[in-house]
Amino acid sequence: MGRQARGSLVVALMSALLLTSCSTGTTGSTTRDSTYWEKGAGAAEAAAYMKIQIPKGATDVKGAVRVNPREDDYILSFRTDRTTAARIAEDLRSEEPPAPWGIKATQESELFGHLGLAEPKTLKDSLWAGVCPPCVKDDRRRHVAWMEIYIENLGAERTRVYLHAF
Repeated sequence: MGRQARGSLVVALMSALLLTSCSTGTTGSTTRDSTYWEKGAGAAEAAAYMKIQIPKGATDVKGAVRVNPREDDYILSFRTDRTTAARIAEDLRSEEPPAPWGIKATQESELFGHLGLAEPKTLKDSLWAGVCPPCVKDDRRRHVAWMEIYIENLGAERTRVYLHAF
């Protein structure tokens, strides 16, 4: 086999390897675009990732993890008193305190709908704060790219806290 033939064979083999490594696989395999809710992952796993203590006395505690090829979404929600919700928001170390969301959103359930809850962006008068933990030098959460909190007023000094991190 001549030098040119060997070169052509090597190029053909490299092309074949490249094409097979880029294929999406067989039916049933995970593709680049697939996302799914991790079975068995709930409030405890979301709170652990976020480095959030679920408050004593919190009720209706819910959480989940959505696995995504780019970054996983961790969601956590619970009912608590206003003072505790304010402390949790302060602990996120956002440069701005929670303020009215102010953007009218009518999107369909995206994350919290998985927990049977309304999307906090669609709630009237909810408060919002967001933070990039590494940007504010929060070493506890240096593995978290972004966190946000929504606080829904439920009346009678009660709130529902929604937390999302990725």
